[in-house]
Amino acid sequence: MKNSHHYRIRPLDPAAHLFEVRLTVESPDPKGQVFEMPAWIPGSYMIRDYARNVVAIRAESDGVNCAVTKLGKSRWQTEASSRAVTLVLEIYAHDESVRGAHLDNTHAYFNGSCMFPAVVGQEELECQLEIEAAELPQFKSWRVVTSMNRAGAEPYGFGGYVAADYAELIDHPVEIGDLSIGEFQAEGIPHVIAIRGNTKADMARLCHDLKTLCSFQLQFLGIPRDLDRYVFLLHAPGSGHGGLEHRWSCSLVSSRDNLPIRGDEGVSPEYRTFLGLVSHEYFHLWNVKRMKPAAFTPYDLSQETHTELLWVFEGITSYYDDLLLLRSGLISQSDYRELLGQMITRVIRGLGRRRQSVADSSFDAWTKFYKPDANAGNAIVSYYAKGALIALALDLKLRSETGGRISLDDVMRVCWAKWGETGEGMPERGLEEVSAEVSGLDLGDFFDATVRGTGELPLEQLLSEHGVDYRLRKSKGRNDKGGDSVDEGKLPVVWLGANLEMRNGKATFASLANGGPAEVAGVSPGDELIALDGVRVDVSGSDTRIRRYRPGDRSVLTLFRGDELLTLKLRWAAAPEDTCYLVESNDAPAAAISNRDRWLKSQ
Repeated sequence: MKNSHHYRIRPLDPAAHLFEVRLTVESPDPKGQVFEMPAWIPGSYMIRDYARNVVAIRAESDGVNCAVTKLGKSRWQTEASSRAVTLVLEIYAHDESVRGAHLDNTHAYFNGSCMFPAVVGQEELECQLEIEAAELPQFKSWRVVTSMNRAGAEPYGFGGYVAADYAELIDHPVEIGDLSIGEFQAEGIPHVIAIRGNTKADMARLCHDLKTLCSFQLQFLGIPRDLDRYVFLLHAPGSGHGGLEHRWSCSLVSSRDNLPIRGDEGVSPEYRTFLGLVSHEYFHLWNVKRMKPAAFTPYDLSQETHTELLWVFEGITSYYDDLLLLRSGLISQSDYRELLGQMITRVIRGLGRRRQSVADSSFDAWTKFYKPDANAGNAIVSYYAKGALIALALDLKLRSETGGRISLDDVMRVCWAKWGETGEGMPERGLEEVSAEVSGLDLGDFFDATVRGTGELPLEQLLSEHGVDYRLRKSKGRNDKGGDSVDEGKLPVVWLGANLEMRNGKATFASLANGGPAEVAGVSPGDELIALDGVRVDVSGSDTRIRRYRPGDRSVLTLFRGDELLTLKLRWAAAPEDTCYLVESNDAPAAAISNRDRWLKSQ
């Protein structure tokens, strides 16, 4: 019989948010078996120290207590034993994010990284998992949804599951509760969507649209050899947005108001947001879960693992997520131009793009991108958003300079064959080398400037060559995401150079732009704004107040810094044109129109 590890998890005390995990090792290290909890979860590049949620730990062998010694913040060792050893942990679970674990009287959710210690030195062995129900009435109607293969459990039932090794064990999140479940097939592959939340969503439409999207993506890069099922786990609360990718599934959080209900027609901006999230996480099925940086092959979950390639795996994914919604027919070209204009707006509004490259942003994700502070907008750039724009620029450049013969699509297919299907890790300059090889172009200066440099991207020219006009305007206010045109007469002519938000019922400066009027006046992040020119300021009405001023006007700010009242003098400055929108060119030459059609419709 094949040697394997046996994990068992049960809700120990849902009201106290406690799971119990039991791990039995049949052949422990005779010198004393070492166990280790992951410090981070793949896809979220920050040390989270999941061992901090272990509130009790003990071990036994043949029913006799076995001493456990703590070796470090995430490592334990049991005393030497020639017999099977069982480690027993109580784990606190009150993190509703896609990266965590959560248990209460309404549901249970967990990632294996939060729950299951590794058996150090034996991580390659098969892992058997028993998921048990709590002895509570509501558990009788609850269902279990996970992409992990069943080993005795009924479909959507408690019981036995199996993973090939430890890496796979922790790559299958599990949702348990009263779930709405939809099933569909895409390219012959069974897919499931399980929704937690009182959504009243139109499941038939969700399954139809997700089938359309998934089928299109599966045709784009090809079906991975080990893909025989896929599961979407969706938590749909009143608000929230995010996702985390896995090899056979993904965990999603999206507001219930983003989901379609029966009778809805068309694609609302809210539903478009949800579809973009799904498209992004599903594209990761190829780009980062199977094709990943050499630095992640294999993952070392005990410490930070640095790479400059996160812009490739998140940025290129962020480029294709909305583009594939368009190409699959789920959104229109005007929808896509709006979304692309919003992406450009997010990047050009951040002054950090002039100080940090996407290569550095990728490398420093552990300490900067995932730990933003009030100065983040001035100091860092998103490898998601700017990475997506670099992908756009690369795609359009390849198309223009090869006469439409080569595109980023071709580069990604070669990369997939080279590093995805083989399981080998992508070298740090791997995508750059493939781009040059496939196209025959000298792209060294392009990548030096865009990936390792901090200059502006040549998007205006490249988009023009593809029949799209790039235009900028002033922002109409704090809720303006860009992507659409606005009557210039309705736009403010000055700006504060700061973001205000309500904190504990008080208008507070959340962040300030370097060199903006508020910073020059002496405002600091965290200051509470009391009055502008002697009149109380409400965040929701601040845009209207600002429209009263003109460049060069002077104002008096009254604010609290801590418990001290301050009065500062502010001089208003002209609002920057930092909001992008894209327009289909009416007078583009035939060649540009042909380029645009190939770009937006190709597969």
